[in-house]
Amino acid sequence: MLKQQSDKIRIFALGGIGEIGKNMYAIEVGEDIFVIDSGLMFPGEDMLGVDIVIPDVSYLVSNNENVRGIFLTHGHEDHIGALPYVLEKLSTPIYGTKLTLGLVEEKLKETGASKFTKLNTIDANSEIYFGSTKMTFFRTNHSIPDSIGICIHTPFGVIVHTGDFKFDQTPVDGKRSDIGKMAAIGEQGVLCLLSDSTNAERPGTTLSETVIGQGIADVFFEAKGRIIVATFASNVHRIQQVINASLATNRKVAIVGRSMLKVVDIAMKLEYLDAPKDIFIDISEIDNVNDDNLTIISTGSQGEPMSALTRMAKGMHKQVTINANDTVILAATPIPGNEKSVSYVVDLLYRTGAEVIYGSSKVHASGHGSQEELRLMLNLMKPKYFIPIHGEYRMLCAHSELAQSVGVQSENIFIIDNGEVVEFTNGQARRGGKVPSGNVLIDGLGVGDVGNIVLRDRRLLSKDGILVVVITLNKKNSSIVAGPDIISRGFVYVRESEQLLEEARILVKETLKKCMDENISEWSSLKSNVRDVLSRFLFEKTKRRPMILPIIMEV
Repeated sequence: MLKQQSDKIRIFALGGIGEIGKNMYAIEVGEDIFVIDSGLMFPGEDMLGVDIVIPDVSYLVSNNENVRGIFLTHGHEDHIGALPYVLEKLSTPIYGTKLTLGLVEEKLKETGASKFTKLNTIDANSEIYFGSTKMTFFRTNHSIPDSIGICIHTPFGVIVHTGDFKFDQTPVDGKRSDIGKMAAIGEQGVLCLLSDSTNAERPGTTLSETVIGQGIADVFFEAKGRIIVATFASNVHRIQQVINASLATNRKVAIVGRSMLKVVDIAMKLEYLDAPKDIFIDISEIDNVNDDNLTIISTGSQGEPMSALTRMAKGMHKQVTINANDTVILAATPIPGNEKSVSYVVDLLYRTGAEVIYGSSKVHASGHGSQEELRLMLNLMKPKYFIPIHGEYRMLCAHSELAQSVGVQSENIFIIDNGEVVEFTNGQARRGGKVPSGNVLIDGLGVGDVGNIVLRDRRLLSKDGILVVVITLNKKNSSIVAGPDIISRGFVYVRESEQLLEEARILVKETLKKCMDENISEWSSLKSNVRDVLSRFLFEKTKRRPMILPIIMEV
């Protein structure tokens, strides 16, 4: 890779543009590369069998000696989840706030990467110098404590990445956004602002977390029997509110779900959760507590198939079975793309007879700012150039319109794709080509070994099934010794399609005989002929196209 000229600044995203999740952004100042976040994304419905999706970091790997560090805005999975995989290829220090690094360290311990990675704790007042480039930070409000925005001070102005944010006037922990600091940064001169677009289509302002705390408390005071609360494991503020409501109503708290247990343990150790230790009981002890004195906090707010809440709703959880006396609170809104799975779980919960509270503004507020807050950020920063990030394409367009409404020139707004570069020369911006980007699919222990061809085969198998044709040939006398035997999986029910499969056998036999009569003996040619003839025949008879797998053996 060519090294960049020292008077150039390049900004590009490796993930997080035109999608929800997989956030990873890079700012090149001269030869130095500063990476912001390293997140994962959950697979779409077309990514069959895939566990998670992470960004393609091949560009950073090939420029590893220039990467000064990965700077984390906060501890959500869509901002830190790819680190264990990225750090296998990329050797660079990590910078983050105390809680964020606490969550990262736990992740890296599982893969053994924590031994080789230098974790550097920063806060909103930190200043870090890399040659002539200075990094500073400012506090933001989000649905997890210790979230920050990041500033890169260059000779041509400041580049600001807001992270995920909203302006909460009454945050749960009392730590408000650094509005004064943001205004001061704007007065210095912001060359380019990269800002969160998640709620760019939502008018007004986002509800304060304190309002949600009161809504949860109201439910607790009214409810009889057990209360089961499902939320994001990383939403420490929401967990604190549930603990506060449990204390006020004399309830013990049991935690369900591996990720929830880990986050609560880390947050308690680092003092981001304020709770007496005797309020917690092990999930195995819940039968010893009266239903009216029990709260269960669970994972599964997004309808994940193997989450604790989903297993409870199906009656498959070992310790908890939901019944008609329970109150279930889904204290989260579905991530775009998860609506169907959440609806399915809600439906299952209703079948248990429990009271279900979901989709209510009194038990959940977004962690992202709505239109008025996005305008406020733009007005505080007063950027010359603007790049909307973190959102699907329509959200980026909506954010672009908001920026124009507060005076940013349309020609100074860049709606980009992942990998597309915005290049600044002497403070002037233009589009500047592309860097490698894309999705790396994680399936089990495999990293990147599932690609488009494998996904295409999985889609084909899920759609029309597979037909295996097994034949044994004697090449010396050009005869069929055994078969053809046809095995169907996911194509037709064999007992009801014996005639169809018998016709297929005869057709395969005739095709092979014709090939051998014409002295066609290459395995690939024989298989290709069998596949083509059988494919046409089965489509005429069934209008289906199963995957056809000929297996030819020789004696």
